Amino acid sequence: MTFTDRDKKHLWHPLTQHKLQKDLPVIVKAKEAVLLDDQGNEYIDGIASWYTAMYGHCNPEIVDAVSKQLGTLDQIVFSGFTHPPAIELSESLMAILPKNQQKLFFSDNGSTSVDVAIKMALQYYYNQGVKRTRIIALEDGFHGDTFGAMSVSDLSVYNGPFEEFFIDVARIPVPSETNINEVEQQFDSLLAQGNVAAFIYEPLVQGAAGMKMYRADLLDRILGIAKKHGVLTIADEVMTGFGKTGTFFASDQIPHKPDIMCLAKSLTAGIASMAITTCTQEVYMAFYDDEITKGFFHGHTYSANPTACAAAQKSIALLQSESFQEHIQRIYKQHLQFAEKMKLHKKVKNVRCLGVIFGMELTNTLDRYGEKRNQLFQFFMKRGVFLRPLGNTIYILPPFVISDEQLDKIYHCIEEVLEIV
Repeated sequence: MTFTDRDKKHLWHPLTQHKLQKDLPVIVKAKEAVLLDDQGNEYIDGIASWYTAMYGHCNPEIVDAVSKQLGTLDQIVFSGFTHPPAIELSESLMAILPKNQQKLFFSDNGSTSVDVAIKMALQYYYNQGVKRTRIIALEDGFHGDTFGAMSVSDLSVYNGPFEEFFIDVARIPVPSETNINEVEQQFDSLLAQGNVAAFIYEPLVQGAAGMKMYRADLLDRILGIAKKHGVLTIADEVMTGFGKTGTFFASDQIPHKPDIMCLAKSLTAGIASMAITTCTQEVYMAFYDDEITKGFFHGHTYSANPTACAAAQKSIALLQSESFQEHIQRIYKQHLQFAEKMKLHKKVKNVRCLGVIFGMELTNTLDRYGEKRNQLFQFFMKRGVFLRPLGNTIYILPPFVISDEQLDKIYHCIEEVLEIV
C-alpha cells in the first residue's frame, strides 16, 4: 500500500475538503529551502512551511541544540518546576523584545497564545473589580482557530458555524490614509463606553487576509487612543515576529508598544510546537496577590517543553547574527525589484512588500479555496515551487536562507502564471 493510500485511510488534513482533494504530495525530506517528495521531486518552499522554518529546514545548528537537549531533559511539567532552557530562553527573548515586555507565559501554538492573551486581558480587569468584557479587533484580521482566537478573527470561511458561541467582539476597519479620521472617531466612541478590555491587532501585516499591509503611523494613532482609555493592547506577532518585517518584531516599528504580545510559528524554527504570550509588569501585577484565585489558572501539558526551548534559544541567536540579518536585507532588496516589475503588469494590482514578505493581487477574482485558486497552486507545484495563493493574492514569505537563484525561480513562476490567468 502506498503512502497516499495509507494517508487516505485515516488522516484528516487541515483546511481541506477531502471529497474534492486530489492525492497529496508525500514529503519525505527537507533541507534549507527545499522539500523532497517520495517520487524524487523537489519544491522550493516559498512560504517557509507556514512561516515557521525561517532558518532553513533541518538547520544543523538548531538540530544539534535540540539533540543535545533531548539527551539531557526531554520534558518536565512547568507547573511546580522550572528548568535552565526556559530560563535561558526568557533572558534571550528579553534582549530583543520591546523594553516594556517583562513576563512570559508558555503555551502550545499561535491560537493558544491568543487565547492566553484574551484571558489575561479579561482577568486583568476582573481581578481589579472592573467589569470590562468586550474586545475590539480589526476587520479581516485572523488570530487562530481556538474559540477565543476565532472570536476576534474576521474570516467567516473559518468561523461560520461557531459564531453564536463567541465572546463579545466589535470590529473597526483597518486604518488607511483615506479612513483614518473616521476609524479614530469610531474607535474612540467604542472605548468611551467603558466596557472594552483590549484591542487586538496584527501589526503592519494581516497574514491570512492575504498579507495585507498598513502603515505604522496610522496604527500608532489607534494605539494612542487605546492608551488614553486605559484599554490593553494585544499585538498578535505569531506571523510577523522574529525578523519577517525587517525588524525583530513588527511592533519595533510602532512608537506605542503593546501591553501583551503573542509569539509562535518561527519561535522554534519549525522544530516543535510552542508559543509564548508576553506582557508588561503592570499586567502581571494584577495577578500577583495573596488571594490564590487571582492567579492565572491556565496551563498546557507541554508548556515550556525543554527541547522546544532549546530550538527557540538557538533560533534567536541565529536571528541576531550578522549573516541572517544580511539575508533579510538581501531578500527585501530582491522583493523590491520584483515589486517594481509587477506594478507595471496589467493583470496585477496592489503590490506590496515588507521585510521578507511579498504580496500582490491578481485583477481576476478568485475564491479563497476555489478551483481556480487550486489551479494556481498546482501550476506552481508542477514547476517545483511551493506557494499557497489566498484567493487572488499571491504571496511569498521564504526562509531566510533561500538563495538568489531560488528566489528568481519563484519570481519567474509567478510571471509565468500571469500568462494563463
